[in-house]
Amino acid sequence: MGSGKSHIGKRLAEKINQKFMDFDAEIEKMENASISEIFQKKGEIYFRKLERKILKELTDIDEDAVISLGGGTPCYGDNMELIKASKDATSFYLKLNIETLTERLETEKDHRPMISHLKEKDKLEEFIRKHLFERGFYYNQSDHVIDCNDESAATIISKIQEKLG
Repeated sequence: MGSGKSHIGKRLAEKINQKFMDFDAEIEKMENASISEIFQKKGEIYFRKLERKILKELTDIDEDAVISLGGGTPCYGDNMELIKASKDATSFYLKLNIETLTERLETEKDHRPMISHLKEKDKLEEFIRKHLFERGFYYNQSDHVIDCNDESAATIISKIQEKLG
């Protein structure tokens, strides 16, 4: 969350002439509701099951695309195994330090259901620190880890393109 997956993914897709799919937008379209509304009305367990179903569908499509997953997607159930088992998928972890993520998410927290209740900056930082610790195991299984600290979007995209060959 807050690493720039959607922004980078969209620009990368344009640059390499592929379709771009924002995972959260796909879920919202399917449910005809925002991610926040899904969490509020149906709960996180419902959301994670839906997320798994859509991930399976996307890994089965026979079309080149850049897909920006949700921050929690690889961390639930067997999602990371599903991603890694997809023969045509290459996964990237856009890695940022806690301070940068805190600064970015502080201005966006009202629109993000997982953090909208965190009113103080130190509580937000604590949340990010805890989640990165818990999720690091999954994130670090990505095919490539890209250090995005102090890097422009153009530089990050170039790094990804290098890894793609």
